[in-house]
Amino acid sequence: MLLSVIIPCYNEAATVEKIVQKVLDVPVEKELIIVDDGSTDGSAEIIRLMEGKYPVKALFHPKNRGKGAAIRSGLAHAKGKYTIIQDADLETNPMNYLQLLEKIQASGKPVIYGSRMLKKNKIYNLKYYLGGRMVTVFANLLCNQRLTDQPTCYKMLETDLFKQLDLESSRFEVCSEITAKLSLRKIRIDEVPMDYYPRDKAGGKKLGWRDGYKAIFTLFQYRFLK
Repeated sequence: MLLSVIIPCYNEAATVEKIVQKVLDVPVEKELIIVDDGSTDGSAEIIRLMEGKYPVKALFHPKNRGKGAAIRSGLAHAKGKYTIIQDADLETNPMNYLQLLEKIQASGKPVIYGSRMLKKNKIYNLKYYLGGRMVTVFANLLCNQRLTDQPTCYKMLETDLFKQLDLESSRFEVCSEITAKLSLRKIRIDEVPMDYYPRDKAGGKKLGWRDGYKAIFTLFQYRFLK
């Protein structure tokens, strides 16, 4: 198996089946693991129905535990050589897996990130843009990286390495933990451009300013306190 795709899902009833279809359309050997994280909007019921329609593995958290917890649950079942995280909304383009796979295999490195900043994507909200840039600046300073998009959803790692990171974060700050722990292993992270189709709060975006502060704190935590 070449690729494991983990989809954490929390209250994405409007988009979860659409993103599953898009992932399945990517012409690469893969397995798809969906983790419903205690959804209350009917997402879990949709995912249960999808188990009978598509080649997917579904896991269910009885209560909401956070994106990081959902990733850990999915990672425990991942069998591919590489693993990537895919959000359950429609903000990203799974066809970008092909560019990520090409780069990670050509480079011989165990990790590659997709970057929304390396492509001319729409900036719909200055607040979210600046928040992401701030997290990236701190990641570069504290982790000795040269990233353009640290909070990116598209983080592709060799599965064995992903599991060895022994992730602890339960929520959105897991992205910072991944970067920090890779950096502690002296791994230089490369990026490739990726597509991005942003949504706003009305469209279901869940990130807030507290998540940005927590992401930065997590970088400090693993740099100085762990």
